[in-house]
Amino acid sequence: MSAAGCFVVFPRGRSGPGAEGDPATAAAVIVRDGRATATRIVHGHAGAPYAAGLLYLREGQMLEEVVRQLPDRPDVLVVNGTGLDHPRYAGIAMQLGYLLDLPTVGVTHRPLCAEGSWPDDERGSISPLTHDGQIVGYWVRTREGARPLVAHAGWRTSPETAAKVVLATVRRVRTPEPLRLARQVARTARAGVDQVV
Repeated sequence: MSAAGCFVVFPRGRSGPGAEGDPATAAAVIVRDGRATATRIVHGHAGAPYAAGLLYLREGQMLEEVVRQLPDRPDVLVVNGTGLDHPRYAGIAMQLGYLLDLPTVGVTHRPLCAEGSWPDDERGSISPLTHDGQIVGYWVRTREGARPLVAHAGWRTSPETAAKVVLATVRRVRTPEPLRLARQVARTARAGVDQVV
């Protein structure tokens, strides 16, 4: 399975929700067999200030652009944001997947609207997150002793598939490797060192 991750970073040292037009750097990385096979970087500007539930307005166009520049089409795209766990069941993972026609999985540190108890403290443990009586994602324990992540169902993925993708793409740390590498590439590029594989 090939999985891509995408991530946007903004200038360091600022606080608050940011503003429309903030400089930003987006990166996308394809990971196959545990290693990066392609990376792309885009420099641009935020489309809006941050507002919960409206992340696509701030980051979406840059993420869409950088993923479209990847030389190969991944099997799944891992996005730093929600999917079905959203007031309108349409978080940024859902929106990007639709626009790119790619299966997507969202990954966050906490749910947006959904509720559910943490899983057992054992790698691979999961527990459901529900919103309006529907399972929209899972808490996923990627490392024993570490805070679990939320795996969000996105475009053309179920909550169960989202949890499986998160567990299948985690390596040394608790964050899925495609997302971790995309964040790392974006931060390096923000510092002025563009590296493209």
